[in-house]
Amino acid sequence: MLYGRWQQNISLLNRSKRFVNMVFGRDIRLGRILKDGKMLCIPMDHGISNGPIRGLEDIHRTIYQCQYAGLTCVLVNKGIIRSMPKPPGIGLIVHFSGSTSLGPAPNKKVLMGSVEEALRLGADAVSLHINIGAKEEPEMLQKLGMISDKCDEWNVPLVAMMYPRGENIKNPHDPEVVAHAARIGAEAGADIVKAVYTGDAESFKRVVKGCPVPIVIAGGPKAETDKEILEMCHGAMEAGAKGVTFGRNIFQHQNPPAIIRALHKIIFEGRTAKEAARELGRG
Repeated sequence: MLYGRWQQNISLLNRSKRFVNMVFGRDIRLGRILKDGKMLCIPMDHGISNGPIRGLEDIHRTIYQCQYAGLTCVLVNKGIIRSMPKPPGIGLIVHFSGSTSLGPAPNKKVLMGSVEEALRLGADAVSLHINIGAKEEPEMLQKLGMISDKCDEWNVPLVAMMYPRGENIKNPHDPEVVAHAARIGAEAGADIVKAVYTGDAESFKRVVKGCPVPIVIAGGPKAETDKEILEMCHGAMEAGAKGVTFGRNIFQHQNPPAIIRALHKIIFEGRTAKEAARELGRG
């Protein structure tokens, strides 16, 4: 009797070990938007908030032009996926937050899709934008919690764009504020948090240290120089970030594939900003 129970327990233990080593849907999807655990992404969700801005007039052309320059993924709204003439050759994140610069509450991001819809579209991950400090923050956090639960149910990675933005934010680059916003995203269940860069590696280390999930940085407004773009990327990586999600600084660049190749050198090869600049012909 005891021997039979012992054999049963050993069998359960062996099955448990096999279970631990199994690959789940979330791992497979993360593997399509990351490379070696790192991300180089162009967010192109600007069409809803700002319309067809420069660089995104022909968004599909931009995606296909850039996809093999070193990107791991792109981030777009659901209608852009539906209207693609052919599938992209890289990871695909669908963005489900929306507001417009023409409306009465640009900081209020409303939910525009579901996790089930993301799966129907063939997306590898879901993205939400949350403005911390805005008067509509509670509603956005509630939606983040709901989508996080659904992502967990369906094994879909969740990217949370955690921006300090709104009436209660005096300095959106304050390291304490940025760290708080990033931590909220992690605690709400995001797999990856997109954070504002604080301006230097030393202060951003505090943001990374306080966030128990991987952080990637936002590019912000269009930079004045390539040096500024590359140094921002290098500083973030030095601080422990896992990559960048640069929009205007890539798709409004005079040579988008070249700046992507330079960023790839920093993120995946550990090059300095000066070394990476050689990809732009600026040794």
